Amino acid sequence: MLKLHQVFFRTFSLIFLFILIIISTTTYFWSKNIYLDQIEKNLSQNIDSLSINLTSFKTLDYTIKTFKGKTGLRITIINEEGNVIADSDRDILTMENHSTRYEIIHAKYEGYGKKVRFSRTLNQELLYVAKKIVIDDEIYYLRLADYTAKIIENFTKLAFQIISFISLFIIATFIATYFISIKIRNETNAILGYLIELSNKKPTSTIYSDFSEEFYKITRLLNKVASKLAKKERQKSKQTAKLKLANKQKDEIISAISHEFKNPIAVITGYSETILTDKDLPEAMKEKFLKKIHSNGIKMSHIIDKLRLTLKLEEGKQQILTTKCSIKKICTQVVSDLKDKYPQREIIINSEQDYEFNVDETLFAMVLENLVENALKYSEDEVIIKYDDKHISVIDKGIGIGEADLKSIKQKFFRVSQNGWNNSLGLGLFIVSSIISLHNFSLEINSELSKGSEFIIKY
Repeated sequence: MLKLHQVFFRTFSLIFLFILIIISTTTYFWSKNIYLDQIEKNLSQNIDSLSINLTSFKTLDYTIKTFKGKTGLRITIINEEGNVIADSDRDILTMENHSTRYEIIHAKYEGYGKKVRFSRTLNQELLYVAKKIVIDDEIYYLRLADYTAKIIENFTKLAFQIISFISLFIIATFIATYFISIKIRNETNAILGYLIELSNKKPTSTIYSDFSEEFYKITRLLNKVASKLAKKERQKSKQTAKLKLANKQKDEIISAISHEFKNPIAVITGYSETILTDKDLPEAMKEKFLKKIHSNGIKMSHIIDKLRLTLKLEEGKQQILTTKCSIKKICTQVVSDLKDKYPQREIIINSEQDYEFNVDETLFAMVLENLVENALKYSEDEVIIKYDDKHISVIDKGIGIGEADLKSIKQKFFRVSQNGWNNSLGLGLFIVSSIISLHNFSLEINSELSKGSEFIIKY
């Protein structure tokens, strides 16, 4: 299969040869007819000039010879019967009757006649032009002839010049077209190279062409396609990175869930096995073991509830039932519950006045409990709760959160790598943030590494 510039070059070459042949042939016959017509007109004009001077037979020979010397034309005078009475080139006695000659017959009836014919007398081809004239009140036919060899020689020179000019023009056009074909080849090769890069998804740069409007539009469109593909590739890379991160997080959360369940299951299994195998176990010890089994069962139930709540919040299926609640009451209850779990830690409610607001008491208590418990886990000093009629804050002086982690900390399963500040499942702040959004509240986090954090719920 030929390339585009080769098809273009071969097609133009054939067209060039065809046009050259057609133009040369047409020019030859067209210019030949024009040249013969011009010679015919010249002969006709010379007949008119000569006929003016032929007023008498007394000066006939002198006039013919003089005219012959000036023009080089053959001159013949024929009477009405067809007999030659004078000729510039031949002896009239050797010449036959001309009454049947084509040009004489036409001159007789039409006053003018012409014919290209081979002369046996001169053994050459001539162009004959004859006109009817009157000398001494007698009708005669004045015929002038020019040699076609001379006509063709002159015409050939003219035709060669015309064809040469036309050929030079076409050759110049051909050369220009050849360079255009090279340019087209370069443009198409550049586009093909760019398409190959595009197919390999590795375009090194943009492509541009100002050779023609079509190439400009093609290259501009290719750049748009490349830009879209690059954008899709970047999106795909980001999506792949997100999937990898999600898979990593899921692996971590599965590991965390396994770890969370492993301890209570081990406790339940160990204590229950002891109770079953040791028949002499004291009642006090047995009761202690049963309480351990019960508390670890509750712990597992809380883990499952937290996972179920996460799914509901993510799918938008969790509904809230708001009522007027006391902020102070909720804070006091949360602090009381956490005191049992962290008896050695101090939790300070740094507000005396009470306020009421519309919340789902159970869910909002869960939010506050999550924030305070996280503060207890990742700080050693006291944890402070402050509230007024516009916001409630949980403040700690713990390890703090880095700026990079603050952007992602509300995401599900996100866990700060260096300290695991969240809960072990990485769901705490996701649940907090989701419940706050259900209430149309907002959560603001201010934190600095090694100095502590402040979680502000604005309502």
